[in-house]
Amino acid sequence: MIAIGFEGSANKIGVGIIEHTEDGEVRVLANVRHTYITPPGQGFLPKDTARHHRQHVVSLTKEALAEAGLEPSRIDVICFTKGPGMGGPLVSVAVAARTLSLLWNVPLVGVNHCVGHIEMGRMITGAKDPVVLYVSGGNTQVIAFAEHRYRIFGETIDIAVGNCLDRFARILNLPNDPAPGYNIEQYAKRGKRFLELPYTVKGMDVSFSGILSHIEQLAAGGLKKQPSSGSDGKDDEPITPEDLCFSLQETVFAMLVEITERALAHIGATEVLIVGGVGCNERLQAMMGEMVTQRGGYLFATDERFCIDNGLMIAQAGLLSYKTGQVTNLEDTWCTQRYRTDEVLVSWR
Repeated sequence: MIAIGFEGSANKIGVGIIEHTEDGEVRVLANVRHTYITPPGQGFLPKDTARHHRQHVVSLTKEALAEAGLEPSRIDVICFTKGPGMGGPLVSVAVAARTLSLLWNVPLVGVNHCVGHIEMGRMITGAKDPVVLYVSGGNTQVIAFAEHRYRIFGETIDIAVGNCLDRFARILNLPNDPAPGYNIEQYAKRGKRFLELPYTVKGMDVSFSGILSHIEQLAAGGLKKQPSSGSDGKDDEPITPEDLCFSLQETVFAMLVEITERALAHIGATEVLIVGGVGCNERLQAMMGEMVTQRGGYLFATDERFCIDNGLMIAQAGLLSYKTGQVTNLEDTWCTQRYRTDEVLVSWR
């Protein structure tokens, strides 16, 4: 069976094609995408992002089919992101999927974006039954599988970790190309001083809004630290943007490692899988890897081809769902900005 997947829940429009052979092999046939990039210091508006997706979805579909060496007649199912995400971009991609379904006479499957990330990670890494840390610009969750659902053990109670990093990148006027979080990571590698920031873990949940407000104030204060009484002079040195990025990363990633370790201990698991765009961050992978190694476990993560939003992950999750008999009728192909991970019946596991 062959599935084509369409992802467009945020600022990336992706088209991916995947094949499940009769002998159980999974083949990646195509995985193309285009990113809507705004000027430094600016975010992306839903209406502009939706316009970007409409402009590129046809060319990306043609590119994906050419890369896979397929004609539309070979496609067995069309998969699209049903949610969660930004309303305008989601709808623009769903319209494209509906149109192709009618043109090609191929069934549709709506996919939960979060489940797409998880199934992509499991397929690429070979992780069997991991605790999943899902970290992106719109979501932060610690997840484990039980009774045909991906259960949420902990999550952010305000903004996502990726949103925290992206918004601070805008404060520093860092470029959005290739991604603000990536540029934060590069700045952090050059940071030399750790500044204590609010550390907010509430049971299994985390909060990032207070950390962001605090570090925004530090940045707005001219990147200076007030001298402490009896200091040796080091504290009087200017705080650099690199120091702030380093401190922010170390703090928020330590919070994520803490709640992931707690879930790992609670269910007795030995595997951790990091998915989502922030999962590309090498420092997060290193910190998580150290914790998992100390517990005698294994860390699984992927690179930017599969961590960052892509159509292939939607094709993978959609095809798994389709093979168990699930399809989405045309009248049910509406999108939703709120679609929790644990709402999905994972019938294929």
